[in-house]
Parts: sequence; structure tokens; C-alpha cells
Amino acid sequence: MSGEDASGTPARLRRSLTLPLLVLYGVGVTVGAGIYVLTGTVISVAGALAPLSFIASAVLAGLTALCFAELSVRMPRAAGEALYVRNAMGSAGLALTVGLTVVFSGTVSSAAIVQGFAGYARVLVDVPDYVLIVSVTALLCLIAVWGIREAVTVASVFTILEVGGLLLVIWVARDAFGNVLPWVGHITDSFEPQQVLLIGSGAVLAFFAFIGFEDMVNVAEETRDVERTMPRAIVATLAITTALYIAVSLVGLLSRSSAGIADSAAPLADIYAAATGGSSLPVVVIGILAIVNGALIQIIMGARVLYGLAEQGDLPAVLGAVHPRMQTPVRATLLVGFVICIGALALPLETLARLASVAILIVFALVNTSLVIVKRRWREAPPPAFRVPVWVPVLGAVTCAALVAFQIASFAGLLSV
Repeated sequence: MSGEDASGTPARLRRSLTLPLLVLYGVGVTVGAGIYVLTGTVISVAGALAPLSFIASAVLAGLTALCFAELSVRMPRAAGEALYVRNAMGSAGLALTVGLTVVFSGTVSSAAIVQGFAGYARVLVDVPDYVLIVSVTALLCLIAVWGIREAVTVASVFTILEVGGLLLVIWVARDAFGNVLPWVGHITDSFEPQQVLLIGSGAVLAFFAFIGFEDMVNVAEETRDVERTMPRAIVATLAITTALYIAVSLVGLLSRSSAGIADSAAPLADIYAAATGGSSLPVVVIGILAIVNGALIQIIMGARVLYGLAEQGDLPAVLGAVHPRMQTPVRATLLVGFVICIGALALPLETLARLASVAILIVFALVNTSLVIVKRRWREAPPPAFRVPVWVPVLGAVTCAALVAFQIASFAGLLSV
């Protein structure tokens, strides 16, 4: 496969993403990456405090999302996280580590998502998990190498359907919102300091459902008017997903149809079936599309990070090759797909989600720190089109580091939650 076009010029990525497509891209990877799969898991960990875990994760994600928005304006390139760390800290080795950690997080996230796909798909077909996992990963890789605009257009259609599915579940189980005030009263009256650990443990898992906004910066080289488009798309993505997640977590916990959700492989489908008394097929189908969409966009992101690192000379040039006709990094995409299959076949869902959350939290802490350094170092430069106060990255770095320490302590058995 040649990396040059017909004129002999090295092929480049195509700049074709607009604001609506980028928002749909961000919402698609964020929603597909967690809420259809992890609602029950977060409730099983945090219990009645699960909505607070989602709120805590939203606050944490918001701090870091704002930092990504500013850095994407200052340095609009693929492999954004690695580039930010390299320019701020001057370490090629650390930048490479960050880039590979981003790819690791994305592939682990996709492995968890593909496992979730198998859980929903078994409702429709009696096929072994490994067949479903390998088949869907191969199909997604083919879509990803087709072309960035084509792949994101497919993802955008899936995004509209998956958001519609969440709204459908919220609507049919809307009785839950009549229980919100009693729930608040119960939490307030019975709250104990040790329950902060439950909220934190649930928040680490729930944070997995917010992973996605950071992927957007890795398609900066394929975005039109990136300095204006990227920050607006990141903020819009976070606002939309936060509102959906809070509503879904309340429905999952408080509706009359939420019994057994903590142990369900397809939790939202079960809520829909119990609330309507009918078949869960509509939500199963939408859930499958949502899960597939999340994995598709993670594959696109992982391939772009490998491409960006290869372009910077940190990885073999073969991973930076762009197909001259499709203008996508085909070899990098196929490598990401292979790793996703291995992870999905080898590890359980909760382990994958926790590994992805911890990996990306470490990256977030470094990215927040990088923005603090960049702000101090480039103080005399003209201000970027989008910027945040310095306390935002400081607080973002501290909270990300605290959650990493919390999760490591939980893994080591030092905390009882």
C-alpha cells in the first residue's frame, strides 16, 4: 500500500469535519462508550449513591474537557495529548508514553464496548461471544479505513439513534423522577463519611462513560476551522452527555422497573421491557448500534494517535502511512483492531473499564499539568481564541491524580468499599 498520491506527494489526512459532525462524533463515542453497558455496574458498586458518582465524574471530566479545548486551539494536531506533553515538558519519552497510554485506553475501552455488544447481541442471536467479538471488530475496522468523513457520517447516524434510545428509556420509565425528592431526603438523612468511598469507587467506573471528549482532539487535522470548531464541540459534547447520564442513572436506580438492573448484561433494555410490558427489542437494537458506534470511534481515535506518533518520529513510519485513495491510516487501524480483539476475549468488563479509566486519568493529570506549564511559558504570546483560568487545569490535575491514587488503593485492597 503506497503512502503517496498519483502526483508522488505523500498522502495527507483530509480536512472535512464540521461542527455538527464533530459534536455527533464526540457524543457518539462518549455515549456508546459507557452508559448502555455500565449503568448496572455503577449501581452495583455505589448503590443508592450511583447518581452522585455520575455527577462527580461529570465535574471531573468537565475540568479536563475545558483544558483539552484550550490546548486543541494552541496545538491543533493529531496525537494531541502526546504533543501537549512534549511541548510543555520537553520529554520525547514521556510524550511517547502518553501517546501509547491513550491508545491503550482507547483499545481497552473498545474491548469493553465490544464485550457489551456481545451481551446485547445474545438477546437476538445464539452465537458464541468470540464469534460476535471478532466479527464486529473486523466490520468496524473496514468502516474506519473507508474514509474519515464516511466513517464519521456512519457514526453520526448511529449517534442520533443511540441518543434517541436513551430518551426512549427515560420516557417510558419517567415514573422515576417522582421519587427524586424522597431519594434526596434519604441520602441526606442517612449519609455517612465512609459513603464517600462508595461514591468515589462508582465515580471511577462512571468516568469510563465520559471517556470520549479527549478523542476529539485527535481528529484536529481533519477538522475545518479547528480553532473555533474544536472548543465548541468539546463543550457541547460534555453538556449533552452529562444531562443524559444524570437522567439515565436516576431512571436506572429509582424507577419501578429497575429491579435486577445491577446484574443485567443489557440493563437499559431490561428497564424498557419492564416499564412497557413488551419486548425489549427496540432498545436492544439501539443498544447494539450505540455500543458499536463507541467502538468505531475509539478505533478511529487509536489509529490517529498511532499515525500522529509515527509522523512525529516516535513510532515506525509504517504506522504513519496514509492510503492514497481513502486518506486514512490503514495499517494503524488494523493494529488497533487486533489489540481490541485480544482484550475483549481475555478480560472481564469491569476490569477493562477500570483499566481504561485509570490509564486515561493518568493522561488527564499530565495534560492538565501541561496546560499550567504552557500558560506560564507562553504568557507573553497572543492569547488563544479559547482559554480557561489557570485554576481549572490545577484543580483538574489534582482531582485526576487523587482518583488514580484511590483506584490503585482499591486494587491493592487498602480501601474497603
